[in-house]
Amino acid sequence: MMKAELNTGQRVARARRRLGWDQAQLAAAVDRSVSWVSKIETGRLPLDRMSVLGQIAEVLGVEVIELTGQPYRHESAELDSGHAAIPGLRLALQQATMPGGAALITTAVFPTLPDLTVRVEAAERLRQDAKFTALGDVLPQILRDLVVLCDVSEGEDVLRAEGLMLRASHMARVSSNLLGHHDLGWSAVQRELVAAERAESPVLQAAARWDLCGVWLHEGALGAARDMARKALDDLEPHLATDDQTVRSLWGAMHLRAAVAWSRLWDRSEAESHLTEARQAAAGVSEDGNAFQTQFNAVNAEIHSVEVSLELGHPRDVLSRAELVNIARIASGERQSHYWVCAAAGQMMNRKPALAADAILKADAIAPQHVRNRPLARNLVDDLRSTDKHSHSAEIRRLATSMKLG
Repeated sequence: MMKAELNTGQRVARARRRLGWDQAQLAAAVDRSVSWVSKIETGRLPLDRMSVLGQIAEVLGVEVIELTGQPYRHESAELDSGHAAIPGLRLALQQATMPGGAALITTAVFPTLPDLTVRVEAAERLRQDAKFTALGDVLPQILRDLVVLCDVSEGEDVLRAEGLMLRASHMARVSSNLLGHHDLGWSAVQRELVAAERAESPVLQAAARWDLCGVWLHEGALGAARDMARKALDDLEPHLATDDQTVRSLWGAMHLRAAVAWSRLWDRSEAESHLTEARQAAAGVSEDGNAFQTQFNAVNAEIHSVEVSLELGHPRDVLSRAELVNIARIASGERQSHYWVCAAAGQMMNRKPALAADAILKADAIAPQHVRNRPLARNLVDDLRSTDKHSHSAEIRRLATSMKLG
């Protein structure tokens, strides 16, 4: 029988013991009770918020991924969410970020802007559908071809080529962070920042900074994410006068990044203020807005409001806000799945395991490759399989097995 991996609570205990602390010392460091620490370490209380995970990781002096156990590996290529592509993705990003990287790439067919535009758009559809294995099959070669194209582009083509490089690097960043390869996510976003500089474009700069905030949120570097969002908003504000929908979308999306960062820092006032700004911006963009893969639109603003309430630890607000989200109106499997995971966490916080089980199974049905690599979702499934207060026991056990939770 396959040995179960350590759960999050056991990893917390391991990191605490390595530091030479007892439970009382950890409790004091995070301003909690010894009983709370004991329940976390024994799995009786789930770690269902990144804000709490980040705080524990910080005081123990470890990275968040040490507590979450990422990267995870699954039993099939379909569920493994693109792990097989990581070596090729890493090499492509190394070539994209090193000086003279284009000279190291040989290609039989010279890449063109029209061809790469079509391929990037097709890859973006895979990313929004959370089909990360299929995305991993095509993304490394797209990146390599873009390295060559960006090297030879001149004039106005520089902006177009570097814009495509930014979009492709964003997909590499998302895939890497999902799988727990945060160093690779950082390499991807570095190339985005270079793209913005080369193109001399404030719009590309804003898109790259939005993604940089995403990297830092995944790593638990909340102060850095907050400060970058604030800086990016300051620099973007003068461009709002153009009434460009892309600029307005990036402005709103950056407010959503800021809202999440402040919620994980447990500052409700700041988080809600940024949500308000994002809602106002969403009123001025298309209902299906998706500038630079931000999925910035009114529905996504409300999905973020659910996440903010979850991170702040307000269970009733999670459910009341979730009820207002018309989730079918957003054309992104990843965003739909994220919503249902947050809703499931909210139901568990409200002691409603039956509804939580229903929500997490909906999330998995929509985007299994996304769900099965998310620490929050894995903690929820681990918690749900230990209770019989729902009618989905068989499905939850199967999901736990496929997640290698034992």
